[in-house]
Amino acid sequence: MATVSTAKSLIYTHYSVYSSSKTSLGHHQEQIVFFASGKKSKSGKANTNPWLITCSAGDQQTVVIGLAADSGCGKSTFMRRLTSVFGGAAKPPRGGNPDSNTLISDTTTVICLDDYHSLDRTGRKQKGVTALDPRANDFDLMYEQVKALKNGIAVEKPIYNHVTGLLDPPELIKPPKILVIEGLHPMYDSRVRDLLDFSIYLDISDEVKFAWKIQRDMAERGHSLESIKASIEARKPDFDAYIDPQKQYADAVMEVLPTRLIPNDNEGKILRVRLIMKEGIENFNPVYLFDEGSTISWIPCGRKLTCSYPGIRLSCSPQTYFGHEVTVLEMDGQFDKLDELIYVESHLSNISTKYYGEITQQILMHSDFPGSNNGTGLFQTILGLKIRHLYHQIIATTQLSPTQSAKT
Repeated sequence: MATVSTAKSLIYTHYSVYSSSKTSLGHHQEQIVFFASGKKSKSGKANTNPWLITCSAGDQQTVVIGLAADSGCGKSTFMRRLTSVFGGAAKPPRGGNPDSNTLISDTTTVICLDDYHSLDRTGRKQKGVTALDPRANDFDLMYEQVKALKNGIAVEKPIYNHVTGLLDPPELIKPPKILVIEGLHPMYDSRVRDLLDFSIYLDISDEVKFAWKIQRDMAERGHSLESIKASIEARKPDFDAYIDPQKQYADAVMEVLPTRLIPNDNEGKILRVRLIMKEGIENFNPVYLFDEGSTISWIPCGRKLTCSYPGIRLSCSPQTYFGHEVTVLEMDGQFDKLDELIYVESHLSNISTKYYGEITQQILMHSDFPGSNNGTGLFQTILGLKIRHLYHQIIATTQLSPTQSAKT
């Protein structure tokens, strides 16, 4: 007998393995029935509502990706680019809560970790904590449910309603091919961190974050400059204590910084973006420019890549990051014509494309996405392609027979 926590009553739900049979590929298939534990009825019997879920142990493995970032740092755009690489648009669950934070496509399911808040908006105010504080989040439930999904078991995941600030009734999440957990704390709890097959941290500098929040909250939401400053300052201590340290655990970090091409630039319109990739990660080889392991600085030919002032500069070099050997790929500036990105793409290696020009095509398909003309869009797309490659490598490995595995 095993247990998986649900959110409906915040008590454990028990499941039993009822039968085991072999599939045509020789793998064992387990049939699992979940019983939602609830209050007893007047007759004294527990209300149990079973639903049958068939999961094939070995035939399909859920690959888990973690994406960490603060609020307003581009996670939503990244998720749209990632799901596009796998094909199909990510949409909320059909017929479910219209305020659900979950996105589902043919291949991927994206879970927002805000759903694991243990305190609603009022509860946080009463206790004087922010959503960034671990005390406002249920890491035990997060771990149990991510582990269950990785093992092919559906879960009833809670929903945090960003409109009302309340905790809504849970929704049923079935194990996908790729599970992305995105939010503030995907790498905070070591148990959850150990479940990740690959992890990414979006590291937006204070200057750029402030510029982005002004643009979003003033232009789109009508907030005052003073309220935006107050909101940022109120979050900063908890961000520094609980969110920012997670980047040391990430397999890839995307830093977004002010440009160095314009002295003392504070507008945040021209960006310098660095993709920091750890060496030695299984099924992941860092992308490099021109020559692997070399230190490269490159100003592309202006006749092949049209760039307005202040131009564009790329670089690549081996470095050390939190004691880890890394490759750092950098783009400073932006380009004017998206189709000319093929010139840059042709000089990058280990990009895991299926055909020549795939990165450029992805950028052109989503030209209206923020960052399509600078390093954020380019590196988000590259990471999406690398995750696709990692997924196929993991699946190919798990589908090998024991004999084949022994030979490799």
